[in-house]
Amino acid sequence: MSASELAELAEEEERRRKRAPWGVIALVLLTGLALMRNGSGEFDVGPPQPASAAAPDTRDTRDTRDTPSTFAPAVALPFSAADRIRIPAIQVDAPVTAVGLDSKGWVGAPPPDDPNLAGWFTGAVSPGEKGTAVIVGHVDNKKGPAVFFGLGSLDKGKRVDVLRKDGRTAMFEIYGVEVFAKNSFPSDRVYGSKGTPELRVITCGGGFSKQNGYDGNVVVFARLVAVG
Repeated sequence: MSASELAELAEEEERRRKRAPWGVIALVLLTGLALMRNGSGEFDVGPPQPASAAAPDTRDTRDTRDTPSTFAPAVALPFSAADRIRIPAIQVDAPVTAVGLDSKGWVGAPPPDDPNLAGWFTGAVSPGEKGTAVIVGHVDNKKGPAVFFGLGSLDKGKRVDVLRKDGRTAMFEIYGVEVFAKNSFPSDRVYGSKGTPELRVITCGGGFSKQNGYDGNVVVFARLVAVG
């Protein structure tokens, strides 16, 4: 093994050691993502909201019989940072930047001035690894719709592709889309690991007020089904 390969392995192990336990992350996300209210909401037509038919089956989403997939589950990938996200059904093709926790302990969001930018939360697994990866993005900003404006219009069976820094593409299939009120956000259900590679794509949603911003978060539930 070359010196550069050894150095890369050492860096990856260091990143793993720095990750917070999932119990801590879930509590942070419960409140931190609720603060993703940078959207202005100042438009005649707000973002689409998920239809009830798109909600995942709540009996046990680990059971693929409840949410049948077009493809068999794929084998988990090793760690690699996210580079780009593509959601063909809503014409999303956006670069991904790393986001962590801000100075107040909340999950950071991509800079709101760039409407076509998503953020991968580095405190969780990378997209394609075993566990639940998290990608966040704004629904809008003061100039108009942003990267995940159309997230609530997605249906089960649609695809989310995450291009990784290692050159691989983690291909996820959506099995649910739902909007949750910020004051009753089900963190365990959204972020808990199901023992397989999964992805959550999250933005603001629900009603909007100038005082409090959006009162909910739209969450896309997806599982890894192929690797390119």
